[in-house]
Amino acid sequence: MYRICPAAEIYQTQGKADEFSVVAVLPSHVEAEETVKKLKSSGIDLKNCSIVGKENPSGEHVIGYYTIGSRIAFWGKMGAFWGGLWGLLSASAFFLIPGIGPVVVGGTFVSAIVGALEGAVVVGGLSALGSAFYYIGVPTKTIVDYETAVKEDCFIVIVHGNSDDVAKAKLVLESSSQSEKSNAA
Repeated sequence: MYRICPAAEIYQTQGKADEFSVVAVLPSHVEAEETVKKLKSSGIDLKNCSIVGKENPSGEHVIGYYTIGSRIAFWGKMGAFWGGLWGLLSASAFFLIPGIGPVVVGGTFVSAIVGALEGAVVVGGLSALGSAFYYIGVPTKTIVDYETAVKEDCFIVIVHGNSDDVAKAKLVLESSSQSEKSNAA
C-alpha cells in the first residue's frame, strides 16, 4: 500500500466554512468495499461518500462499459465491485486522466472532477483529479500523494459532510486502516 498518505485526514472545502471531507487511502478494492460497508453500518449516509480507483488494476482488459439509467455498468474482473458500489453511491464516472490512466469514480466526488474538467476549478499544473482534491481542501503538497496512490492501484474513500459527519466517518476510516495494518503484520 502507498504509505505516504495519512490513514484518514479531514479537509475543509475551499470557500465553504461548513463543508468538510475526510479522505483515506486503502490498498485494494476488497478493503475499500469493506470500509464502505462499515461506514454504512455506522450510520454514515453513503450518498455523501465517494470512491476513487484505477479502472483495472489487474492489468486485464476490460470487456466493456455501458449505461443503465443513470449508472455505468462495468464488465470485467472488477465489475461486481464497481457495480455494487455504484448502486449505493450518488454518481459514477469513468475518466482517462493523463499521467494517471483510466480512473473510475463513484459518489459526489464525480461533480468535483467534472467541475475541474469544465474549467470551474482548474488549478495550475494539477490534473482534473488533483484539481478536484484541491477543491475539497486537500493541500497541494498532499494532492500528489493521493494521485500517486491511485496510480499505484490503491483506492481512495472520501466522506463529505459537516464537521460532525466527517469526524464520525474518520473514526471508521481509521479503524479500517488500523485493521488493514494489523492484517499485513
